[in-house]
Formats: sequence, structure tokens, C-alpha cells
Amino acid sequence: MFESIMKFIEQMGFYQIFVNFIDGGMWRNVVMILISLVLLYLAIKKQFEPLLLIGIAFGMLLTNLPGAEMYHSEMWNAFMDENSEFYHSFGYIMANGGLLDILYIGVKTCVYPCLIFVGIGAMTDFAPLISNPKSLLLGAAAQVGIFLTFVGAIVLAFTAREAGSIGIIGGADGPTAIFVTSKLAPHLLPAIAVAAYSYMALVPVIQPPIMKLLTTKKERNIVMKPLREVSKTEKIIFPIAVTIFVALLVPSATSLVGCLMLGNLWKESGVAERLCKTAQNELMNIVTIFLGISVGATATAKVFLTPQTLFIIFLGIIAFSCGTAGGVLLAKFMNLFTKNKINPLIGSAGVSAVPMAARVSQSVGQKANPSNFLLMHAMGPNVAGVIGSAIAAGALIALFQ
Repeated sequence: MFESIMKFIEQMGFYQIFVNFIDGGMWRNVVMILISLVLLYLAIKKQFEPLLLIGIAFGMLLTNLPGAEMYHSEMWNAFMDENSEFYHSFGYIMANGGLLDILYIGVKTCVYPCLIFVGIGAMTDFAPLISNPKSLLLGAAAQVGIFLTFVGAIVLAFTAREAGSIGIIGGADGPTAIFVTSKLAPHLLPAIAVAAYSYMALVPVIQPPIMKLLTTKKERNIVMKPLREVSKTEKIIFPIAVTIFVALLVPSATSLVGCLMLGNLWKESGVAERLCKTAQNELMNIVTIFLGISVGATATAKVFLTPQTLFIIFLGIIAFSCGTAGGVLLAKFMNLFTKNKINPLIGSAGVSAVPMAARVSQSVGQKANPSNFLLMHAMGPNVAGVIGSAIAAGALIALFQ
């Protein structure tokens, strides 16, 4: 009886933390638990991307509780090791893994990010982009942050695959960041996912100072002409044409862009309303739950608490800031050659945080001129940024996978 009681006590997480706090490194688990609680506070109290950040933070909490055995990083190390007998063996994971190991298969196979893009497509209106094709250039310019940060990460001795995964944070697109990192540098997934979604949540804080720094009051006051009305035929042709073009240009981006455009085609066709609503609501919600919890589970103490993580978070803010600046500066440059002036504030919406970045452009513009309405103009670069970040992701995968 005494032995049974002792065995029960030794299995308790409290006992493991107390006995192994210093020598066994359990202090790291305690630190990670505290970090997860901070993220939960930010998600719930400050409403920083709560739909996904709550799941990520709670997954982080679960994976760092001693004895819970819900996620096993050593299994995934064996899964990735070409010399292991369990190399790319999902059967091994299914038979021996915990709940979060099994959910993580959807991240590893990149199923979750693609399904998220189906939902995004079903909720996105591409009419502002179709009406003003020049905004596509602004969305492309905002991707400069990805490639500048890629170079910076190389300088800091990250490998090309790691640098590509870090740079994609500049697109301000969480699913795309997860998609690229899962393929190029899965060991960096926890830090990159947390950084990407944290910066997406901080768009209203990070972008306005950069926008004001790079523009004059006169530029912020520019009133743009109303967008032309886009026909239903144009809206239907657009997702089909973009899918074909991107698939032929960057085949490795087809899964992301194809899913995005499929969701949009359901929306614009007008004949698949039930599927469109499912993609917007049930599918989006279910995948968000699985994606958040499983990504958070990878943030184990040994992986997350490293100097490398701090570098990634630092480079992530550089990437995002450069992307914002790139869109604004291109809009200013385009104004040198165009008769109908562009308000440079909409260039900052070229990062693909839809629709938050467009709302920030609207907010900053109205502070300069209360009668100015930039939201629909900013949605053009914003949705172009979604396409641009997916193409950039495909290019990085094609180059370094």
C-alpha cells in the first residue's frame, strides 16, 4: 500500500517540479507556464487575436505541464530523422502519441493552413483589388519585409531554410508563416507562430507611427476617387484566373492560393451559399481550434527558451515594419507618375492582416481628414498582400525545400 501511494506521489506534477526544479530543468517548464498565462491575459483582457492566441497559449500550457504527456517532441524528432526507423511514420505517432501529437499531424501535413485559407477566401471581397489593379503593386511592395529580413537572418548565421521561415513573418499572415515553417524549419515553429500572431494583433500599435513618419500631413489628406463598381462576371473570373496564373508561375504556392480562391469562388458564384457559409463559420472555427492548440503544443521549454527565439522575435518586428514601410514608400513613388494621386496610407495595408491593416489605414487617414474614407481603397492592397505573401511563401519553399 505504501509503495502504491509513493508511486502515485512520484507521478504528480507537483512532485516532479519540486524534485527536478534545478537539476532536472523543471524551472524552464515553470517559466513557459508563466509565459502561457501572460499570453492568455493578452488574448482575453487585451483581445490580441483571441480566436487563435487563446488556443496557442493553452496548448503551450498543456505541453509544459509535467507528466501530462500530451505532446512528445522526441517522437517528432524521430519522425524527422532520416536515420530513424520512424522517419515519416505517421503510424508511429498515431500509435504512441498523445492528443496534441495527433492534432499536430494537421500542421505537419500543412492541412490546417490550407483550410484556413479556404475560410479566408470565403470571407474576402476582391472587388477593391479588381477595381484598382494598381493596388496589387502596393501589396507586392509590402512583401519587401520578407526578403530584407531573410537577408538579415542569413547575416545572423541562420540557415537559408530558417531565414526563409523567419522572413515570412513580415507578411503578417499567420497561416502562411505556419505553412512555410512546417516545410522549411519545423523546429522554429513555436517561436515563429507566436511572433506572427502577436504582431498581427499589434497592427494598430506598430503601423501608425511608421505611417506618420513616412508621410506628410498633405499626403495623409489626399482624397481618392470612388472605386468603380465591379461586375459579378469579373468577380467570378478573378479567382479562376489568379489560380491558373499563380500555379503556372509558382507551383509550390498552388495549395495556399488555390484554397484561397476556391473559398472566394464559392462566395462570388452565388450558387454555393451553403458551402460558403460553412467555410466562413464551421470550418474556419474548427480548424482554428485545432491549429491553435497544436501549434502551441510545440512550444516546449527546451525548444522555446533559447537565444534563437529572442532573435526570431526581434527579426519578426523588423520584417513587419519593413513590410509596412515598403507599401507606403511605393505609393509615394507612384504618385510621382500618376495623375490621380494615391493616399500613401493605403500602402501600409499591403501586409496581409485582413482586414485589420485596412482599418488602420482608415483610422490614421480620418485623424488627418475626418471626411476622408480610405477603407475600401485600403482593402485592395490588403487582399493583394494575402496573395503576395502566399506567392512569396511558394517562392521560398521552391528555393530551399
